[in-house]
Amino acid sequence: MAISQLLAPLPSLTGTLTLTGRRSLLPLNPNTQFPKSRLSKDRTATLVLQSKGDDSVDASDRIISAVCYFYPFFDGIQYGKFIITQYQPFQILIQPLFPAIRAFKSFPFNGFLVFITLYFVVVRNPNFSRYVRFNTMQAIVLDVLLIFPDLLERSFNPKDGFGLDVVMSLDSTVFLFLLVSLIYGFSACLFGLTPRLPLVAEAADRQVL
Repeated sequence: MAISQLLAPLPSLTGTLTLTGRRSLLPLNPNTQFPKSRLSKDRTATLVLQSKGDDSVDASDRIISAVCYFYPFFDGIQYGKFIITQYQPFQILIQPLFPAIRAFKSFPFNGFLVFITLYFVVVRNPNFSRYVRFNTMQAIVLDVLLIFPDLLERSFNPKDGFGLDVVMSLDSTVFLFLLVSLIYGFSACLFGLTPRLPLVAEAADRQVL
């Protein structure tokens, strides 16, 4: 970002300078060279250093952070039951993850155990970098938000008609949000960037000290 020069052009000064009614004994030279301000260069250098801050993220931190975004996606894969069965491209996209999804869903308390592990072993562990703890917490908050569509589906479970269409639309929307969050969070972490998901980023910030 360039910073415009705030110094107006100086008028041509000749002769002598008069201060408080008295004539100065030092004549002013019209060819005097004034030193140029270094503000713009210093500010530019600062911004360049800040823009390269993501390069300091270790490869291990990137991998750990990226893998965490599979947790909410695996936990909410059931919301894609309608869209996956209707559209083959989604089946092809999700098929490589089927073994991991089956392993995650094989035990009813796997989701809770992963939640406890990620929160107390990673988020609350100062030995991990803030980058890892923030992304882990963001994945946890995203998973916690799945409580709301689950409660809505349990209390409102139509078998057909308009109600079923509403449930199908809700489930498909939740699934697509989880899928986009997985792709965005995973790819951003691999490049050392900090993904900020809507609805969850600010909550994750507050939890990570």
